[in-house]
This record gives sequence, C-alpha cells and structure tokens, in this order.
Amino acid sequence: MAAPRNRSAAVEAEAGVRRQGDSGVELALSSDTAAAAPLCPHGPTLLFVKVNRGKEETRRFYACSACRDRKDCNFFQWEDEKLSGARLAAREAHNQRCQPPLSRTQCVQRYLRFIELPLSQRKFCRSCQQLLLPDDWGDHHEHQMVGDVSVTQLRRPSQLLYPLENKKTNAQYLFADRTCQFLVDLLSALGFRRVLCVGTPRLHELIRLTEPGDKKPHIKSLLLDIDFRYSQFYMEDSFCYYNMFNHHFFDGKAALEVCRAFLQEDKGEGVILVTDPPFGGLVEPLANTFKKLIAMWKEGQSQDESHKELPIFWIFPYFFESRICQFFPSFCMLDYQVDYDNHAFYKHGKKGRKQSPVRIFTNIPPNKIILPTEEGYRFCPLCQRYVSLENQHCEHCDSCTSKDGRKWNHCFLCKKCVKPSWIHCSICNHCAVPDHSCEGTKDGCFICGELDHKRSTCPNIGTSKKANKAVRKQKQRKSNKMKMETTEGRSMNHTSVTGRKKRRERAHQYLCS
Repeated sequence: MAAPRNRSAAVEAEAGVRRQGDSGVELALSSDTAAAAPLCPHGPTLLFVKVNRGKEETRRFYACSACRDRKDCNFFQWEDEKLSGARLAAREAHNQRCQPPLSRTQCVQRYLRFIELPLSQRKFCRSCQQLLLPDDWGDHHEHQMVGDVSVTQLRRPSQLLYPLENKKTNAQYLFADRTCQFLVDLLSALGFRRVLCVGTPRLHELIRLTEPGDKKPHIKSLLLDIDFRYSQFYMEDSFCYYNMFNHHFFDGKAALEVCRAFLQEDKGEGVILVTDPPFGGLVEPLANTFKKLIAMWKEGQSQDESHKELPIFWIFPYFFESRICQFFPSFCMLDYQVDYDNHAFYKHGKKGRKQSPVRIFTNIPPNKIILPTEEGYRFCPLCQRYVSLENQHCEHCDSCTSKDGRKWNHCFLCKKCVKPSWIHCSICNHCAVPDHSCEGTKDGCFICGELDHKRSTCPNIGTSKKANKAVRKQKQRKSNKMKMETTEGRSMNHTSVTGRKKRRERAHQYLCS
C-alpha cells in the first residue's frame, strides 16, 4: 500500500484536522477509555469531533478508521447515541456480509491444494481476483482468466492482483523495482534479519524471493495489510489481514500472536518495521498504531534494554515532517526519493513539482545510511549524511536545508531557507508563493484563535466543553418542544378528521333510512 497521492488531502492531514474553511474534523480521545468503540466492517471505529474556529466544539461521533469517504464506509454514530437491539443486530449482520468470503484457514488450505496441481490446471480469475481450483472453473468460465500460473507468479502476487487505488483507503501504489531493491540492499547492509512490512506488499515479495543460499544474509518478512486478497498466497506466518489505522487483526488473537512472536524473536534483536501508509490517512492514528507495535516489541526486552528503540522506516511525503516528528521526536528525514510503478508523477528523475515528494523517516542515525551516488546523492561532511545533489549546505542555517530535492534560498528576514519559488511578503511577514492570499485561513486554536497551540491543548477547553454542554441541552429542549407541538398538532388534526368522517357516516345513514 503506498501513496494518495492526493496532495491537498495530505496537507490537510498534516495539520491534524480536515478543514473546510474555518471548520474541520479532529481525532478525539474517548471520554470513557473503558468503553469499546463500535465496530464497522474495518474493525473498531475512531472517535472524531467537528470543530469550528472560535466556536464551541460539536458532538463527538464514531466513524470508520480506514475510510475517510462515506461512500466507501458509511458508518456513523454519535458518541452518546443509544442503539436498539434491532439496529445492533442489523449492524452485526452488515459487518459479517462485508467480510471476505473465505476464512484465513480456508485460504491456506486452498493454497496448499493449488500448488500441488499440475501447471496446466493452475488458473487465476482476473475478474474475481481469485486463485481457482478445478471445482471452481464452472463458475468462472465467462470471466477473464490467466492459465499456467507458475511458482514465480505465485511468489509475486502484486503482479497478478489489480492494485487498489482508492486514495483515502487502500492507495495501493506499489514500489518501483529501483526503490524496492534499494530498500532490500539497505536492510541487508544494516544487518536486519527480520522485516515487519506494514502495508508494503512488494517489499515483502522481494525479501521472500531472496533465497537462503544467496550471498546476502537471509531476511525473514511478515506482511500486515488490509488487502485480504493476499491471504490466498501466504501461510499464516507470512501474512496477517490487518488495519493499520486502528491496530486491528481481523483474524483475532491467533494473528496477533504471530505478529508478537515475530517481533520478539531473538529477544527483539535484528528486527525493523517498514511502513508505507496511504497518504490520505491521518498521522495521529497511524502513530498510535506504531506505538502499539513498539510496545509489543518491548515486551520481549529486559529492563536493561528499555532505552532501546524499535528501528522504523516510515515512508511518507516530506511535507508531513513536522507532524511525524511531533509524535516521534527521534525521527529524521532522508533525502532518498521513493518512487512507484503505477503512479503518474511519483517517479525518480523527474524535475520540479513532478518529482516524487515521498521520503523515508527513520530513527536510525542518518550517517549509517548510504544513498546511491549513481542516482544523484552525495555525502555532506558537515551534516554527516547523504543528501540529494542539488541540496546545498547553507552556512547560515548550518544544514542542508532542501526538502524537495531543489536548491533552496536563504531568507535573512525569515532567518531560514525557503523554496526557490517563494518570496518574502511584507504583509504576512514571512515567505510564501507569489500569488498567495494574505488574508487566508491561519493555523491555530479553533477555540480561542491563538496561533501558539492547537484546540486539544487549549487552556479554555474545559470552559468550552461546559458551555458546549449547556448549548446542547438548550438545543435538545427546543427540539423536544417542537416535537411536542408537532405531535399535538397532528393529534388535533386527526381528531377533526375523525369527527368529520363520523358526521358523514351519520348523514349517509339518515339519507338511506
């Protein structure tokens, strides 16, 4: 899974809030930590709150963790809403209908039967995205099928399966071979023996293609991904059907224990987490998930090793840097440009805005990571790290400051380097694009409007919640009053209609007598 590669959605997510003008949606912490979040087809939902700049926050609600578009998953429930037994039963039935048709065990059994078939009987249905056994052929004879599926094809399922390209849910843009090979070579050079691949199916494939007899040391891999189609191609110890936005294992405790054992093998030594989430997703739930995986890894550590960190490669656009470092202060961003096979723009070697903005964020010291000089990277002796060729060291900032691969210019008024296309605006008192709006929406607190903090850390949030509760009560009383008036009006209308009907009946009886 890799890239939305929807820049506007990504910039909104960078601020931690989905905005429309002066309103937006934020991730919220549940007021009752003991209460379990309701379930949708993608597992436990997340709690959100709508906020308006300078106004009180509105009611909190639960929505799908994986889908930001209601068209993909229309789950919605107010935090304080009480559901009837019938609605809960209907929801449970809907969740069950949305699950994959085959269980994990059935997929494994079918795979073991499939690989025993002679080559001429190994077929894959492109229409249904399914490996077919001979008993299935009759149901798929009018579909587009691939025959003679070889072992090599089975080991590269991402080339058989159609990529899921929903930018906000799956965003399954797959690593180009250049990036994939670079990552495998780098992981091997750094001495890692196990790789937990969270949403990186192509990297998982390439690692598994490396045979134990090769010159390079053998690396094991475990793939966690929300694309259940991969269940057809891997045993239980190689793939877990998983939602990275809520740390949910769809196959329950058995899958959770597979992941735990993988992280804690060899007392947690020699393992790294590599993740490539959809860029349209919020950073905060992703960070919470990765912290839970870190905690799982730390369970196998002794007290003397509690200071250690689980090595991580988080692959994301460079403009998320401040947001990621907010949750993981030890992370730094590498200059390496990650590119994808099936994306129109995110390709290495393109210039200006069309070059890939995707980078690697990691807690591994950058001086240990060698970037390929043949691809235009050089070592900066002052920064003690590899940077892109045009990323020049600024003597005023004492750093190689470029984030996007171009040479940045130092602004003495802003006291920092900025993009070459930006100019200093005397009205805004900072650098921006030449055609920017000086009266545009500013970041800051949605409650008090101050720019030095967010709504969640506002000192007035307690007062805001009390005022908001009072407003809700007032609105509820008004709503109840209107309902009563409507009900009384209907009752009076019903009485008058009934009376007129009875009078007509009596008149009819009189005339007929």
